[in-house]
Amino acid sequence: MTIKRSVDEVYAIAERDGFALLDIAIDEERLKRTLDDDGCGAFACFEGRVRNHNNATSVERLTYYGYEDLAINQGRAIIDEAKQRFEITNAIAIHRIGALDIGDVAVWVGVVSAHRYPAFDACRWILDTIKADIPVWKQEYYEDDSSKWLSNNG
Repeated sequence: MTIKRSVDEVYAIAERDGFALLDIAIDEERLKRTLDDDGCGAFACFEGRVRNHNNATSVERLTYYGYEDLAINQGRAIIDEAKQRFEITNAIAIHRIGALDIGDVAVWVGVVSAHRYPAFDACRWILDTIKADIPVWKQEYYEDDSSKWLSNNG
């Protein structure tokens, strides 16, 4: 699966709506710069990386698939709700789609706020809600060349 937009368009969507899907490596430094705000004393982020196992099964690689238009709309709603629930100034989240190797960043969430607790709490809530609500699925590939489809929170 590939995104039909340029990389700059994807990051513009993430800046505007707070969420995007991306089919190349996530530029964490670019996202941090986007969130930079002199009025914020706290920056919290989460980088979810592809691990080499799922429970007791060795994982070789995986592929994420997503429904882009719905994901962006739901992602925007998640970020908007986080801004209402928590005392945060801004938040951005990006989820990768396509083929990923062990160690690749699959999801990135960043939050800025005046104080640390809202940033930490919002970051976790955003991640958990993305995993539960965003239409992204993964296919894990194992050592024996078999594969298995999982929900994004599986």
